[in-house]
Amino acid sequence: MVLEITETDLWKKFLETHSPELREELVLRSVALVHYLLGRLGISQDMGTEYEDLAHQGLLGLIEAVDRYNPSYGTKFSTYASVRIRGKVLDYLRSSDWMSRGARQRVRTLQNAITSLWEKNQREPNEDEIAQHLGIQVGVVQQALMDANRVVLSLDSLMVNDKEGDLSLYEVIPDDGQPDPLELFSNAEMRDRLADAIRLLSEREQLVLSLYYMEELTLKEIGKVLEISESRVSQIHAKAILNLKAVLKDG
Repeated sequence: MVLEITETDLWKKFLETHSPELREELVLRSVALVHYLLGRLGISQDMGTEYEDLAHQGLLGLIEAVDRYNPSYGTKFSTYASVRIRGKVLDYLRSSDWMSRGARQRVRTLQNAITSLWEKNQREPNEDEIAQHLGIQVGVVQQALMDANRVVLSLDSLMVNDKEGDLSLYEVIPDDGQPDPLELFSNAEMRDRLADAIRLLSEREQLVLSLYYMEELTLKEIGKVLEISESRVSQIHAKAILNLKAVLKDG
């Protein structure tokens, strides 16, 4: 009986020999990670050729991770590779400017409306109120939320004071499994503000954020848990992030 070589042994042999065959084996073993992370970014195979392009970028990130990984740093390969894969995909999305100007304007209009309604009512607006405020149909609001989700998820950032990329939810929600005292100290005030803001959201939005950022489920998996469509999860996630932006804007 032939026993399959463990990943630890495989890495040890690869680092000793830099064998192309072992390199290929390490890449193949982690291809599923690429598709998982695309799902985490709300990118589904229904997108067709666009999905294939993004999967290719993720694969390039995976290959770079294999070439540059050093086990002596004490970080698991999957953790290191995830950063490389996501970075490659997000860089591609930014550089390709894939979202139309009209879609971006709809997102900006939606954000302004949510911010105005928060300031007026001091509570989270529902989709009907947003539609009435803008003088549009609820369906148009939901489409704008879909556009917004692609912006939020592709950049994975919480925009504060209209500056993109200032703050990532991954950076301000602590991971108990990998504590970083310096980072926790420097972000303590922002985490407290964010926690207070999250408590102002609806229970469903809080649950979606928890399942996505803490449990690390994909949008599709969250949809199965909540028994709603993936597109609806996408809308709820976007609305949660836009609400957080509105609450934190003047903080």
